[in-house]
Amino acid sequence: MIFEIIKILAEQVENYIESSITLGNVALIESDPNGGTNLENNILLTMINLSEEVTLKNFPNTKTVGNKVHQKNAIVNLNLYLLFSSNKNQYNQALKDISNIIAFFQGKKIFTQSNTIYNRNNVELSQIDNFRFVVDLYTPTFEELNYIWGSLGGKQIPSVLYKVSIIRIERETTLNQSGLILETDQNLKHKQ
Repeated sequence: MIFEIIKILAEQVENYIESSITLGNVALIESDPNGGTNLENNILLTMINLSEEVTLKNFPNTKTVGNKVHQKNAIVNLNLYLLFSSNKNQYNQALKDISNIIAFFQGKKIFTQSNTIYNRNNVELSQIDNFRFVVDLYTPTFEELNYIWGSLGGKQIPSVLYKVSIIRIERETTLNQSGLILETDQNLKHKQ
């Protein structure tokens, strides 16, 4: 589901800014054996971190089918941290790209199956069915920004960071199933 969400976001932003976005690791720009030619003069989309949404961790995951209750492991709810980096040869064009990306997400923060147009015939996206996620601008401190770019290789280029929440990951595996309680005995006795 992570790849599919990132692919959908890339398609949406590409359509708005009319420029291609490459799913790629920004840390490989300088370490690419081809001299970074595959990542040069591109807008890169890199997932730099993910975290579990712990506030939703303790909800039971049960599903009623007929007169049976199916119990499953809890759904994993994730937040993704996505970095859009404009690795353009001209600095002014890189800044325009970042401004356009910010403008796109200012206009559309919530993505659902019904309000998002994407290539549903794409084999890579065939497993996605129903989704809802929110994209928010994430502004790291100067210290965090220094740490991010230091771990990515040091060379800072114009970029913007977004937090995508909540991505639900669930495997269709039943742990246990039991019958439903359909009636109760109304004869209560008072113990003394």
